[in-house]
Amino acid sequence: MGKLLYITANSKPENLSSSKTVGRAFVNQFKAKHPDFTVEELDLYTAQLPRPKYNFYENRSTLVNKPAFDKLSPQDQAEVQQMIKLCDQFISADVYVLAAPMWSLSFPAPVKEYIDCIVQTGKTIKFDGTDKPKGMLNDKPRTFIYIQSSGANIPWFIEPVMDKGVNYVEVIMRYLGIAKFEDLLIDGTGSTEAERVEAVQNAESKIESIISAIVF
Repeated sequence: MGKLLYITANSKPENLSSSKTVGRAFVNQFKAKHPDFTVEELDLYTAQLPRPKYNFYENRSTLVNKPAFDKLSPQDQAEVQQMIKLCDQFISADVYVLAAPMWSLSFPAPVKEYIDCIVQTGKTIKFDGTDKPKGMLNDKPRTFIYIQSSGANIPWFIEPVMDKGVNYVEVIMRYLGIAKFEDLLIDGTGSTEAERVEAVQNAESKIESIISAIVF
């Protein structure tokens, strides 16, 4: 039995969000093909996402242990524990689906806040006697799917310049050791409902092939 972690980063309700509409379609199709998988959902707009402070760490990306933890305020202790909880949840998954819109050539701020919580020494990265970290999530086959909606159709040859969100998420996931990364772009949602529906349907037509390529 495996686990799919479905992460959303949009404050809109699902029926008004292109990224969440396609994300739900992906999860439903995945569950139909792999009924033995469990699905956990994480809404980054309702989840408690701590903003890491300097006193949460012993050193680079290493959270404090006792007795330093005991010296933190109760609120800071709760935030450190929440960071550990979010990281453990992330590590426990086999397949990840993140659905978010493109905002300002990137993604909504909660995505970065979440990533800052899950990059932890001894859990998702390690230092083998050098200053260069290594990802630890290559311990089993893992796949990350990034679903992104955007109003415009972005030509492939300027995507590296105009689409920083996809680039960043792919780089950070490979940095953590997740070798398999797929993007599912909902481009051209436009300014009318008809344009949005067409873009969503076009993206949904690609879901089956992505699911079929996932290796466990």
